[in-house]
Amino acid sequence: MSHVNMTWLDLFRHGSRSRNSRLRLSTEREKKAMEAGNGCRPNITDDRWSLRGTTALVTGGSKGIGRAIVEELARFGAAIHTCCRSEQELNKCLQRWEAMNFTVTGSVCDVSSPVERENLMDKARSIFDGKLNILINNAAIGYINPAIKVTLEEYKHVMSTNLDSAFHLSQLAHPLLKASARGSIVFISSVAGFLGINTASVYGATKGAMNQLTRSLACEWAKDNIRTNCVAPGVIRTPLVRPLLDNKEFVAKETRRVPLRRFGEPKEVAAVVAFLCLPASCYVNGQVICIDGGKTINGNL
Repeated sequence: MSHVNMTWLDLFRHGSRSRNSRLRLSTEREKKAMEAGNGCRPNITDDRWSLRGTTALVTGGSKGIGRAIVEELARFGAAIHTCCRSEQELNKCLQRWEAMNFTVTGSVCDVSSPVERENLMDKARSIFDGKLNILINNAAIGYINPAIKVTLEEYKHVMSTNLDSAFHLSQLAHPLLKASARGSIVFISSVAGFLGINTASVYGATKGAMNQLTRSLACEWAKDNIRTNCVAPGVIRTPLVRPLLDNKEFVAKETRRVPLRRFGEPKEVAAVVAFLCLPASCYVNGQVICIDGGKTINGNL
């Protein structure tokens, strides 16, 4: 065997001995962890998969996807402030979260109002001592109307609630997110921002604009250690779509377009949102992630 071949063989043997040594050490650590009662999960650095010590503001957190996001972030250890328009709904949720030992506060806010948005951010600033790690722009409304029948009042209401509020709250939150030195914004968009949907023209326009806002802020605010991402759910089983679930024709038509052949659950959206807020996703920036069971990529229709 040549000298060169012998050299590579020696290196291979040395590498194998080194890998075997590391493997033995790893196995011994896992064995000790098992004996200590630490379970059998992989040895993942806790800080990468925890939100302990972080603060979050979630709009529209009393029901549906918003409530699921509040609860998912709380399970990871975040302290959260949320809002909704109904004081009765909010109080009911706060009682639920207190029983679950979650650190959640709340206030009544109509995010379509610039003044109420400013008041909301003032409360978050006061509660969290001027620092905010996470902003979830979730609150949204929609009118089911043909485009020619949409009134100017409806148009303005959808725009101010869905798009204006998301942009304005991001502006207001910027100094708080920057002060935290590890900020994350997540917009809750929709597949309606990618697909043309009859009777949802204005709603879809707000979501399409939100997708682009995600990319723009991701570039502009990265220097301030603020990441910006977005999720775009498909049909999710929320109170908003619950009346449609009794319509067999609607269910059959919609699920036929989804490769997974079912609708999504709020907790499935919340899980992706939580990941985008975790340190483990620290290199994910400017992305719009569809959570739709494959609907938007399905060409087999």
